[in-house]
Amino acid sequence: MDCQRPGCTGTIEDGYCNVCGMAPEKGAMAAAPQSLQPPAVGQSPSAGRSPSAGQSPSARASQATRGTTSGGTSRRTGSGRTRRGNLGAGLVEVPPVPSKDPTSVILANPEVEESKRYCGHCGKPVGRSKPGKTARAEGFCPHCGTAYSFTPKLKPGELVAHQYQVVGCIAHGGLGWIYLAKDHNVSDRWVVLKGLLDAGDADAMEAAIAERRFLAEVEHPNIVKIYNFVEHGGLGYIVMEYVGGQSLKEVRKQYTDVTGGPVPVAQAIAFMLEILPALGFLHSKDLLFCDFKPENAIQTEEQMKVIDLGGVRRLDDNMSALYGTIGYQAPEVAELGASIASDLYTVGRTLAVLSFDFRGFQDPKRYATALPPATDVPIFGRYESFHRFLLRSTQPDPDMRFASAETMREQLLGVLREVVALDGGAAQPTPSKLFSPELITNPDAADWKSLPVPAVDPADPQAALLASLSGATPEQVVAALERAPFTPEIGFRLAQAHVVGGDYDLADRTLDRLTKEDPSDWRIHWWRGIRALASGYLDAAVNELDEVYSELPGELAPKLALACGLELKGDPARAGGYYARVALTDPTSASAAFGLARCRMRTGDRAGAAVALQGVPATSSAHARAQVTLCRVLATEVNGTSPSLADLVAASQTIEQLQVDAEIRFGLTREILASALAMLTAGHIPPDGTTRIGGAALDERDIRKGLEKTCRELARYAATRAEKIALIDKANEYRPLTLT
Repeated sequence: MDCQRPGCTGTIEDGYCNVCGMAPEKGAMAAAPQSLQPPAVGQSPSAGRSPSAGQSPSARASQATRGTTSGGTSRRTGSGRTRRGNLGAGLVEVPPVPSKDPTSVILANPEVEESKRYCGHCGKPVGRSKPGKTARAEGFCPHCGTAYSFTPKLKPGELVAHQYQVVGCIAHGGLGWIYLAKDHNVSDRWVVLKGLLDAGDADAMEAAIAERRFLAEVEHPNIVKIYNFVEHGGLGYIVMEYVGGQSLKEVRKQYTDVTGGPVPVAQAIAFMLEILPALGFLHSKDLLFCDFKPENAIQTEEQMKVIDLGGVRRLDDNMSALYGTIGYQAPEVAELGASIASDLYTVGRTLAVLSFDFRGFQDPKRYATALPPATDVPIFGRYESFHRFLLRSTQPDPDMRFASAETMREQLLGVLREVVALDGGAAQPTPSKLFSPELITNPDAADWKSLPVPAVDPADPQAALLASLSGATPEQVVAALERAPFTPEIGFRLAQAHVVGGDYDLADRTLDRLTKEDPSDWRIHWWRGIRALASGYLDAAVNELDEVYSELPGELAPKLALACGLELKGDPARAGGYYARVALTDPTSASAAFGLARCRMRTGDRAGAAVALQGVPATSSAHARAQVTLCRVLATEVNGTSPSLADLVAASQTIEQLQVDAEIRFGLTREILASALAMLTAGHIPPDGTTRIGGAALDERDIRKGLEKTCRELARYAATRAEKIALIDKANEYRPLTLT
């Protein structure tokens, strides 16, 4: 049908003229543009219009930008040198992305697949083929009449703004074609030109303007650099840094293709550790990224870069179109808008998608805003701290997520140290910023007094006063602080003093006051847990300390405290599991080593207990105590089972190497000789003249002589006359029978 408009030579196709774009004057087939409905949970307004699962125009644009960056090397002006980052944080080796010629990403035949052609206004399919009719790359939407075009506007060799010479198309996204070009004004450096799909698309135009406005003030090594914004042929183009490499979506696919599995957890964490500072930088400028996902992060050699900032908006902007992607976007965004908490939510979701087979993560009926059960994800059982990190990152309540990118990164770095240790890597402990070092360690029993304590915030007005009370008694602390102006740090130090002094009611009152002022402070759970440990309410203690662990999954102190509570509660299996995680991550933790040894002894695992104690390094101040405890573990009966001859020999060799007082040495020698004598007389081990235990040959007569000598030596160190007489009597008892 020919168009009936005066002077128009077009024909009616899909309900609209292919020249003027108008509907027929009679029998119009076009419907009025549909009103936009409020976006569904997890979708932006644009995502809600698009039939592709969770893809907004910004989402499709980020895929395009990803396509532009496959291969090649990020270059500085005229130098051709790459900036090598700290990817992996010195904890995990991340394979670098090799460089390749940027021109290798040029598309030989730049076309948009039919299945990806949608109207930029109403989001419905356009440009599709029909029986007997080929698909059109340009035309008018049959649903709303908006013009569409999927043909490149720039040709190879074309000079844009008298400066940028187009080399070719490298991708297509929601905001239009992406072009590779050379900047003739700056040493022919490679740049990317990103144009609009349709200048009449208000949302697309607004996103482009947002990029120009915000990115001009962004200078961060992990964020793609925007150089310029130019106009050419009536359209606008953003000129940005060319970032050669692979998107995290491509990295994920590559692992799936090669190994059949996801990205290793440690490597996935390493990627996010580089992304969080970039988001934190944006937040410091009162900007929100809004649409972070694997497509929007590029690995280039040993560095990560955030790309496609089309969805960036001001923190207080409640009017601009909000871009996001279902499966990554926080559930509250549709109703409350974007926030720092929703930005950090996208990091948690991206980390989840990278690290396990997350089926249904974009399905609103399954896991679009939730994580699968731990029983369905094997890595959640292996890396419990990682699981807890994901749970907190993606909490439905934004107030329960991490407060800042820096806080989130600090906890994720701690999780990475634990993951690396669990995977058999070298432990690389570091002092905590939130807790003090361990206090005096009790090797013989779980003791809450040996646990680390929360560090004082140096920004607190009373920090200097608190520092002056480091060696004071609980009574002195209470007397000094009750006269001081109340601050959170004063309150927590008072609570600690009341717990240590046994004034549990006063501790509860202080913690109640702190709860009213800031119920979200994790230290409230910590001190309620310690108060419960001290007073014997072990179920409550475990519950409170478990809350701290969930809030601070990268810290070792909560795991250590939780293990202490479980051990006191009589659950050595679970307690041992937490002690083991701490000991692996930080071998200098004597509390973890001693706790693990105790738990393993209670479950009959003498060899495991010995390994735990042997893990305390020689550089630790607790090394000597660990070796003493090791001797006793090797020489002690466990659950009715006597030590083996090999255990006694190992204990004897350990004693010989100990750098301890003679009294301790003689005491340990007596213990292993007594065990050897009992085993000989019971017939558990045969006499062996070549084996020596505690300096004595392995026969009853020599062992008795050794025991007699040891008891007489110990008598010299006796504190009282009664103890001395008892030891002499014991020596005479051990003395072998003779004819004289």
